[in-house]
Amino acid sequence: MQGLLLYRGTGVKKDRNFLIAVFAVLLLAAAVFYLRQRGDGAMVLVTVGGEEYGTYPLGEDASVPIEQDGVVTNVLVIEDGEADMTEADCPDKLCVHQRAISKTNETIVCLPNEVVVQVIGAEESELDSIAK
Repeated sequence: MQGLLLYRGTGVKKDRNFLIAVFAVLLLAAAVFYLRQRGDGAMVLVTVGGEEYGTYPLGEDASVPIEQDGVVTNVLVIEDGEADMTEADCPDKLCVHQRAISKTNETIVCLPNEVVVQVIGAEESELDSIAK
């Protein structure tokens, strides 16, 4: 009976160590994935109705009025490396309540006005990853 208890106690200890190791590996993988996706974007691409409206650098403060049919429907403010939709003439104003964006592939969408603001990375070089 005593031998059984020792074996059982050792098994629990091995299980705990195994679970700690698995958790550590998962935590490391999540950190690597997060840090790879975290790169600061260099530009903001604005599209209206699926058509490119303009591209603006995140490094330069600007206020961008977005016009459709001669009427300003949205105002995008770029400040301190972040893009934020500050005004919209749509009824729900969900785009105005979204947080400012600054990381590659983050977006702000104004569905009623068909305005999409997306942070894009710096222009890719002509060199491939091996030549870099």
